[in-house]
Amino acid sequence: MTTGFTGSSELNGETEEESGAPFDPDATGVIPRIILDLGSADGASSGKAEEKAPADGDDQAAAEADGAPEDQTDTDAKSDVEVAVEVDADAETKADVGTVTDADPATEDQADAEDKAGAEAEDDADADTTTAIRLPASFRVGGPPTVPDVKPTAEEPAEPRKDASPEAPPAPPTTPFRATPPPASPQPPAARAASPAPPTTPAPAASPQKPAQAAPQPRPETAQEREAPAKGAGAASATAAAPQGLMARLSALVSSAPGWLPALLTVEGLILYVLALRVPPGPLRGVDPTNINGLGLISALPASAFAAILIMLVAFFVTVAQSTDRKFLLLFQIATITFALHGAGALVATEPRFPTAYIHAGFVDFIGRTGETAISIDARMGWPGFFALFAFVTKAAGITDMTPILMWTPLLSNLLYLLPFVLILRQVVATTRARWFAALLFVLVQWIGQDYFSPQGFTFALYLAWVAILLRWFGRVEPRTKPVPDKGWRKWLGRLDAMTPGEIANTGTFRADKLLMLTLLLALFFASTASHQITPFMMLGVITAFLIFKRTSLTWSLPFFLGLVVLAWISYETVGFWAGQIDAIFGGLGKIFDNLQRNTGDRIAGSDPAHALVLKARLGILVVILSLAAAGLLRRLRRGVFDRAALILLCVPVLALGLQSYGGEIGLRIYLFAMPGACLLASYAFFPNLPADSADVREETVPIRKRNVRFNPELTRKLSVLLAAGFAVLFAISFLVARYGNEKFERVTTGEVAAMHYVYAHDKPSARVLYLVPKEGPEVTPTMPWGEKDVELVNFNGQALVYKDPSNITGALKKLKASPRNTFLAVTRGQVSYLQLNEGFPEGWGEKFRAALDASPELKRVYSNGDAALYTLKKFVRGTEIPDPQPYKGRGDPTSPWTPVGIAALALTWVTLFAYEVIRLHGPTRAPRARRRLLFVAIPAFVVAVGVIAERFIYIALNN
Repeated sequence: MTTGFTGSSELNGETEEESGAPFDPDATGVIPRIILDLGSADGASSGKAEEKAPADGDDQAAAEADGAPEDQTDTDAKSDVEVAVEVDADAETKADVGTVTDADPATEDQADAEDKAGAEAEDDADADTTTAIRLPASFRVGGPPTVPDVKPTAEEPAEPRKDASPEAPPAPPTTPFRATPPPASPQPPAARAASPAPPTTPAPAASPQKPAQAAPQPRPETAQEREAPAKGAGAASATAAAPQGLMARLSALVSSAPGWLPALLTVEGLILYVLALRVPPGPLRGVDPTNINGLGLISALPASAFAAILIMLVAFFVTVAQSTDRKFLLLFQIATITFALHGAGALVATEPRFPTAYIHAGFVDFIGRTGETAISIDARMGWPGFFALFAFVTKAAGITDMTPILMWTPLLSNLLYLLPFVLILRQVVATTRARWFAALLFVLVQWIGQDYFSPQGFTFALYLAWVAILLRWFGRVEPRTKPVPDKGWRKWLGRLDAMTPGEIANTGTFRADKLLMLTLLLALFFASTASHQITPFMMLGVITAFLIFKRTSLTWSLPFFLGLVVLAWISYETVGFWAGQIDAIFGGLGKIFDNLQRNTGDRIAGSDPAHALVLKARLGILVVILSLAAAGLLRRLRRGVFDRAALILLCVPVLALGLQSYGGEIGLRIYLFAMPGACLLASYAFFPNLPADSADVREETVPIRKRNVRFNPELTRKLSVLLAAGFAVLFAISFLVARYGNEKFERVTTGEVAAMHYVYAHDKPSARVLYLVPKEGPEVTPTMPWGEKDVELVNFNGQALVYKDPSNITGALKKLKASPRNTFLAVTRGQVSYLQLNEGFPEGWGEKFRAALDASPELKRVYSNGDAALYTLKKFVRGTEIPDPQPYKGRGDPTSPWTPVGIAALALTWVTLFAYEVIRLHGPTRAPRARRRLLFVAIPAFVVAVGVIAERFIYIALNN
């Protein structure tokens, strides 16, 4: 067996395939074999006369797994085989297709062997059906056509042909073409031997003196006989045959259940889930938001919703356990599970959930109205690519209300993530079960919640597409040819390098395709750089690691090119953000343990017992998925496979801990970007085998185990599927807890949106909103739908200090007095729920606090509903007026003396490095002199460009 992109079964020169094991359905592409059963002269089966064709990857692997002996070659087989057929008296050239019902006793032993081998190959195959193709009598295989004889009838006895000679060869028997899938439950040989066989008419033996005659054929049915109605016994037999036909159809329907039952269960579960969440609340259906407690949405879900999720998961694993790769059905099933888990918030909510989505809609509205960005309003406007894209789309489409977009973005984002991730899975050497289970895990453990309407959710899809393009069009898999060192750490590295690659080699790609994909790679990176702060660094880390571990055909010029893009964007386009706060960017460099503490320990410090369980469940999912990834990596290593790409995707994001805390959320972003590698390795914990060595790994048949079999393979296959299903159910329930555990304060109500719209209606020329905080700090964001409109007019930076004693309103009153006119104190349901779950505020605190504000003689309530209230001062200091809004247009970005030189060096560096990479696409030995000259220009220009960027940071920071 050769080493291909499926991986070889050779380990250190020794082949350790699983021999004598029954068929393993842990793969796909099982193609029914068409057996040509040619009869011999005496009517016996010609199974022994068939030559054994050289087995290709699929058939050879299936034969090894089945343990069936190879067919013996019969050297006496005839090279000239004739096919005899029944000839219609009226039309001799008509070909009929009928079902063979007569069993030849001479073929029973061969049929028993075939049935036994087929039963071991597939347990769930359809019933055995044998179809005979009747051809004209003139049809002859391997020779000239023969003249058919006229069939004798009862009224007219047969007469010898005049042209017949004593030396004429005997007529061959009828030869059926058998398309025989192995039966699901074959009859034992002993039982078949005991059952009476249908009577057959043996052909007379041929003698040397006279030719053997063919068996007499039945007279063709006349038209009158076909049109005659059934009478007497005929009518009774038709009545008795009706129940038998119904039972046959029912039996065929039951036998074909593996084909249609998973799809039916999936649709049934989807309908049941939608009804469970959308109908009015009842005992087993509907969701009442008032029942949501510290556990989040799961506390209000009806039992029918859990049953629907279980049905969809069972249907998925029933499909995966089959022997065929039903790609479209599996993708549909994963999409329905994604809809059930990630679309639950949209099905239950009346308004788009998650307050931060509203401020992003406000940025889109601002860019659409003004055509400009304003980094002075918010630092996120320094990376406006995502907001500018949607501003263009909404304005071009005439969309004025972004509520539907905000509502369904989480679901659409996760469906979008599946497309590039499935493409990534197609580039790894894994069985079908491993791939699809990895895709399911990717859906089940994605509880981070960064898929809402945000630049992070958008650029994560770009990141997955970036990785998929790297693996598909620029992947590199080269077996080690150097000998492994004898000792030391180089020995262990050499042994890892000599293992079977876990990725598929990229072959047969045209240079034009590679140039197009290279351009797309750059476009994806530019879009990510202009839209988000972290995603470009993740992309840069992945391609650098691929180059270090020799998993890409690109060169080192590309990381330098892309790194310079990131530095240039930060230095030239976001100067308004970092000019006065250098420490905000570089202050967290190297503080790994501090960043880790702020992203783990500080996030578990909840006071509500139920909500503390939610926070711990999130860490529990992280621990379990990483443990499964480690187990999967070890199981693959034991089989001689080193999955470098998956390991890179898992480990590279962890390096971001050394950058900064990112507002206490860097841990969440690391988990998000590490999920693809973690899910792929975790699937190997259950299905670590290699696929069969075939022409295309995507159509593998029997997995290869590169270790000796110590347990029953059939039992381990079943246990693997059951364990995987059990973990899937566990992850699904944990997902509902982890993802929607903050639903009590992340859910947005109509009353809260209405309160904010009152502010937007009274923000001329400006307005200010104070939100409640237990302690003042720069990283505390409002838990209300803020900033949806007029982001340049309404200021949401005011914080009102509150206490656990609801009657103590001194902090809020003091802040209101220190604020200008048209300042509103907002008390919303979401803020109160946040204080109760995370800060230990007592139950009923919100109602008592609003009552204390209503009783204050210095405050007046200007707007109120069941979910929100707005307060302002009754009297302001005489002479004060509503201030004008802060100008969003600054004095212009500061610059440095060497900036023009740096821009010229940037342009020169990018042009030369890109040209170098394009020439390199033609091959490693093409135009070496031209590439060398390009490097002579690119390296000095790169040094100058980086030097000017550093000079700008120092000069502008010192002068601002």
